[in-house]
Amino acid sequence: MRRGLVFAAAGLGTALLGGSLLLVTGGEGPEAAQAVQESPAPGDPLTPEEIARAGEIATATTHLKKGQTELLYVERDDDKDAEQARRAEAYLYDYADDTLIVRTVDLGQSKVVEETKGKGVQPPPSKREELRAAELLLADPKLGRGVRQSFRKAAGRELASPSDLALRGLIYSPGRGPCATHRCLRLFVRLPDGTFLDTSRIAIDLSAKKVHTLEW
Repeated sequence: MRRGLVFAAAGLGTALLGGSLLLVTGGEGPEAAQAVQESPAPGDPLTPEEIARAGEIATATTHLKKGQTELLYVERDDDKDAEQARRAEAYLYDYADDTLIVRTVDLGQSKVVEETKGKGVQPPPSKREELRAAELLLADPKLGRGVRQSFRKAAGRELASPSDLALRGLIYSPGRGPCATHRCLRLFVRLPDGTFLDTSRIAIDLSAKKVHTLEW
């Protein structure tokens, strides 16, 4: 469970919830088989529908700054207590004040039943954040031009969008400077011919929407 790991690293306690495994099946015959639906039990993995619903519930419940708070992940609340209802943990990041928010969603009740906040906690970046970092990189007049030129040389065509790039982001948290408190990424960019751009001195600040060139 990601929340226990990231908040433990920041020295914050947290309670875990969860359940057991059960598969519900129906009757026999073609007609019954068509009507069979899996009813996930507390310990089963979240279904795609549950993940989407948990995200909607977590982001709809109060005090999220539009355009400044983003849903990063949703995962099953991983406690082994079989008596607990199905619950999900939604990880959100508030870029306005650089706070990680974890909301526990009771899927049976369709509501948030617990919330934990912490500063200085940086879970891995989401795919959307990697794409946003690439957008900021491409928007930089000098660096963006270099990326497009390298892509054109490697692919034989123009770069249409950041999704044309193979991206991998890692959190960058130095001991000082803006990225010591902001959410910053080191972005690794692979081109269509398999080569990588030299982005070793670049940190992309999602909180400030800036690109920093690092000094060695």
